[in-house]
Amino acid sequence: MENSVKAGIFGVCIGDALGVPVEFRSREQLQRSPVTKMRALGTHHQPAGTWSDDGSLTLCLADSLCSGYDLEDIGLKFLQWYNAEIWTPHGRVFDIGIATREAIYKISKGYKPMLCGGTSEYDNGNGSLMRILPLLFYIKNLSIEQRFDITKEVSSITHAHIRSILACFIYLEFLLEILNGSEKFHAYQKMKSTVRNFLDNNESCSQDELYKFERILNNNIYDYEEAKIGSSGYVLHTLEASLWCFLNSESYSEAVLKAVNLGEDTDTTGAITGGIAGIYYGFENIPEDWVSELVRKDDIENLCNTLQEKLMK
Repeated sequence: MENSVKAGIFGVCIGDALGVPVEFRSREQLQRSPVTKMRALGTHHQPAGTWSDDGSLTLCLADSLCSGYDLEDIGLKFLQWYNAEIWTPHGRVFDIGIATREAIYKISKGYKPMLCGGTSEYDNGNGSLMRILPLLFYIKNLSIEQRFDITKEVSSITHAHIRSILACFIYLEFLLEILNGSEKFHAYQKMKSTVRNFLDNNESCSQDELYKFERILNNNIYDYEEAKIGSSGYVLHTLEASLWCFLNSESYSEAVLKAVNLGEDTDTTGAITGGIAGIYYGFENIPEDWVSELVRKDDIENLCNTLQEKLMK
């Protein structure tokens, strides 16, 4: 697809930037004063159009993939970002998750990147899901076994529990159907079938873990009422919310505003929803004023063009 890299990565960064000023606000607060456009200040006291760690780490992954697939290099890019050397919006890091911080500390001490992510039940924040989208463009022509293994490796740099890995895998499999031109509801049903068939024969995933994804894989997540959709930083909440927002909207702007206005982890729900909606609706469907307000938009566009050239020939 033409410009799919640009559409996806700008989709992530703009969804992130819309959510940054209202991160941690409740759904009730946002119902009273919903986000309708880019805002300045707010939670993190940042200028309008500022993306957070979601956008930064997405850009780090994209940057690394421009030179091929190398886990050591991806880990190094994350470390460089943390040290404010690359891909910060304004020259400093103002937002980072606990698990990601701990993993980057291990990277700085020389640990292999795949051994840096947390593996406990409590290490299932959305910190690998929020940055995984660029991997789509690298794995798109590989077998499903290879797609799963590489997704597992890249998630494990910061989040190595199977639940976080599965969330990334489901997200990327859905994006792959969309990249290949499927209508969104057809893409969703096809993804469910593909993922279930694969995981039923995959020893790394227990039935207990698979059951956690029941609402996505065995039911239709879009049929649930908004009150039943969580929007915390828990990876399963974020994946469910993002699919729900995308499948219950008709444009990029409607999808990301629905995501941000769910409250709580607004930047990440906005980013992940924005990635799907960006690829599905295309870059030209993202409102021009949001694009023009995005911090470092020219740098992001140059990166997207390089990645498109490298991986989308």
